[in-house]
Amino acid sequence: MTTVSPLPDPQVRPTGVTPGSGGLVDRHGRTATDLRVSLTDRCNLRCTYCMPPEGLDWLPKVEQLTDDEVVRLVRIGVEQLGIREVRFTGGEPLLRPGLPGIVSATTALLPRPEVSLTTNAVGLSRMAPALAAAGLDRINVSLDTLDQARFKQLTYRDRLPDVLAGLKAAKNAGLTPVKINTVLLRGINEDDAVPLLEYCLEHGYELRFIEQMPLDAHHAWTRGEMVTADDILAKLTATHTLVPDVEERGAAPAERWLVDGTELTVGIIASVTRSFCGACDRTRLTADGQIRNCLFAREESDLRAALRTGASDAELADRWRIATLSKLPGHGIDDPSFLQPTRPMSAIGG
Repeated sequence: MTTVSPLPDPQVRPTGVTPGSGGLVDRHGRTATDLRVSLTDRCNLRCTYCMPPEGLDWLPKVEQLTDDEVVRLVRIGVEQLGIREVRFTGGEPLLRPGLPGIVSATTALLPRPEVSLTTNAVGLSRMAPALAAAGLDRINVSLDTLDQARFKQLTYRDRLPDVLAGLKAAKNAGLTPVKINTVLLRGINEDDAVPLLEYCLEHGYELRFIEQMPLDAHHAWTRGEMVTADDILAKLTATHTLVPDVEERGAAPAERWLVDGTELTVGIIASVTRSFCGACDRTRLTADGQIRNCLFAREESDLRAALRTGASDAELADRWRIATLSKLPGHGIDDPSFLQPTRPMSAIGG
């Protein structure tokens, strides 16, 4: 079994920032070029590791960024701050009525960023053609099992056929590579690892396992109960031959393996046990206009208030640069003082 050591944190750089110039550089030498934009905190599933069955208190509409506000901040990121990749997330972004228009406005920017979407794929069979027409490049789909009863157990919704139809529609619309993100929960869907891999190999999807992270709304996560990267590899290698992919990983979060001597790959995003914080290139914009430097950050920087009180593009860009300086060298999950973020995953964006 192959393991990869965590990437070291880079050398700390000076703390100053020159107003009106430069990209999103933090004090540890990392530059953010990948923007994750949450378009809503609402979701039509209730995945057990994310939110309770009854849902959460959703953001009031007045607190959410409008479509025009989202597009304006994305444009500032691309035109002034060096953003080269934009991923729209939720909650569930397909619930945002203006999604195709937001995607179309983003793909029209120069320089054109790579634009992708993370979704649970409920409703994707209907939306895929419109998203492709808007210029969306590719899709990531969250799917944790192929067993219909287990899907209902995990999500409190009987929607597995809709998800599978959405995957097919995305592929047919050219939103490729279609990637599937899977979280394994101990004692619940561990046995789905191999069937999911074989399903993805058969259909030409790229499978990525993600270690469960402490981002659940009810704060029930414990490291001792987590299915780790090593656990996942042990399950996969019991039935398949995996060879480490020699392609440069860069800032990509997934360690990848070639499967059974083919060009097809499977990946593992070991956010907890094999931290890759030293190469992080992400910045995050929440649905209510807050900048977050990390999924696990406990502090945010408010762009919405400045935007709504007349700040210029240049002023908003400088606020974003200054916010980036506070990015910590790592998420600190292994630190005894670690505290889970107040916001759950659905309110942060994946």
